[in-house]
Amino acid sequence: RVLGVLRILGMTPRQVRGLVAWEFGPVAVASIVVGTLVGIGLPYLVTSVLDLRAYFDGTVDAWGIVRNRDGTISQRFTVVIQSNWQGDTGTLDETFTYSDGHTQKRVWTLVKNGDRYVGRAADVVGDALGEAAGNAFRFRYVLDYPRGDSTVHLHVDDWMYLMDDRTMLNRSTISK
Repeated sequence: RVLGVLRILGMTPRQVRGLVAWEFGPVAVASIVVGTLVGIGLPYLVTSVLDLRAYFDGTVDAWGIVRNRDGTISQRFTVVIQSNWQGDTGTLDETFTYSDGHTQKRVWTLVKNGDRYVGRAADVVGDALGEAAGNAFRFRYVLDYPRGDSTVHLHVDDWMYLMDDRTMLNRSTISK
């Protein structure tokens, strides 16, 4: 309706478009800038930032399952992790207890460097490499896993997600 009045007053279509751009352009630009900043900043404000030193501090209990390739559960396990840090170097002493009764132990030494971590354990081949981003942590390593009278190298890709200050979800993918 306003555009019709402007045309009756003698404005050309080009002048009407220019006036509309002049009136709504700054609002549109401001909306785009504010929306972009909120879109970039909001995830950092609403998600917990994962710092392994804060989460793995003292005793941590964990529970898990092992699935076969067809998806059936072959094992259930619990893990008790005793952890401590001296600056950017941490020790995670893990004791696994499986549903069939056998136990397994792994002692990690982790070194933090910015958002990256390097880990070592006796049954890990070379360095384990980890990286934190937001509430997620990815940890990749090769496990020298006992099988019969020898061992097999298993590639482990761990994804850990901090759900809140007391809960972390871990999903591991293991392949040969």
